[in-house]
Amino acid sequence: MAWMIEDAVAHGEIDNTVEGHTTGRIWLIDRDEPLILSLNGDCWRDLAGTRLQFENPAPTALPDMDSLDIDQLGIIGDMTASRRKRVPTVDEAEFNELYESEQDIPFEWRNALYLEWFGEVNGRVVIDTADFILTISPHEWEMDEDAENAQKLANLNAMRDFMAQVIGRRESEEPATKVAKELDEYAWEERLKESDRLSEAYQEVLEKYMEDADSEQKEAFVMGWDGLLDALADQDEADEDEDDFETAERLAYEDEDEDEDDDFSSQGDGHPLQAKAQELAMRAMDLVERDAGPGTPSYELVNHLLQVSGKLAGALYGGRGGYEPETGFVLAILKRCLNWLNEAVGACQLLIKLERDPERRIALEQLRSSAFEIRNGIVEMRRELK
Repeated sequence: MAWMIEDAVAHGEIDNTVEGHTTGRIWLIDRDEPLILSLNGDCWRDLAGTRLQFENPAPTALPDMDSLDIDQLGIIGDMTASRRKRVPTVDEAEFNELYESEQDIPFEWRNALYLEWFGEVNGRVVIDTADFILTISPHEWEMDEDAENAQKLANLNAMRDFMAQVIGRRESEEPATKVAKELDEYAWEERLKESDRLSEAYQEVLEKYMEDADSEQKEAFVMGWDGLLDALADQDEADEDEDDFETAERLAYEDEDEDEDDDFSSQGDGHPLQAKAQELAMRAMDLVERDAGPGTPSYELVNHLLQVSGKLAGALYGGRGGYEPETGFVLAILKRCLNWLNEAVGACQLLIKLERDPERRIALEQLRSSAFEIRNGIVEMRRELK
């Protein structure tokens, strides 16, 4: 996925004085040598033909910055100093307080620096900030509106190509009429991995285009959802009502991600194993700190148990309108649940070591025992299915 490096930038410069080619140097905190940019393409009109210098007033170190290759060769993405960005008008402490209390956070619109490129080694790299100090030289050449539109279209295609690589869609070797045959566990695992990549890619696309006036069209284009793109075009031509559009969008997405929606909730009488997993997740939520953030043992424990409960509901509930999951799909989901349970048990063991209250420690130990019971049940079920 994208490298978001703005926090680690100390200072830098972008040079687009030669039409069709953009160069630059970017110094990161804790690195002696700058990143050297050599990119095909031009910036947007505000920066095209200029030299841009920028400085971060408060750089902070980020992990894995040493993995960025010094020579950033590739294709330019969107580069502008006039991208509109919503910026909170409160400090970090007040922001966190308002966020936790689910109150509205005041913000204002500002012009932000947005530098994006697609490198041969590191892929997509982005600087997105409204906090840098900028110095822009006079234009040595002028870009007209048609040229800017052409460059933006090229940027969209570069983003689409990058997302296609991230998602890694498989091309079926069989005609569509023959694809409906039952898949085995390993084929389903590949589909589930593709679904994970699809979700991560879509989140990245949403973050990039969410404030754009044409966000829906651009999101559909770069994700390769041509069915949704056609539906949006039809909507613009016929001025269809909102309900009809929502139906078209849902059908287009389902066509792209067919057979991968395994998160439906159980209805009626669910599977006993899923019921145990759901009850275990609820016990964990009552037992650990409710405000624990990502990366903490409490958060990891609850998160992984909720994953197990939700995925088991999709894999084991067979009464939803006569739906009967394929054996390979169930085996693949059960394998993932074993991994999540192992992570949950590890987090629980750490919490037990840290807990000083005897009663809470006993409750955590009982929670761990229940997780082992569910794990044994999953192992047995996989053995029976195989």
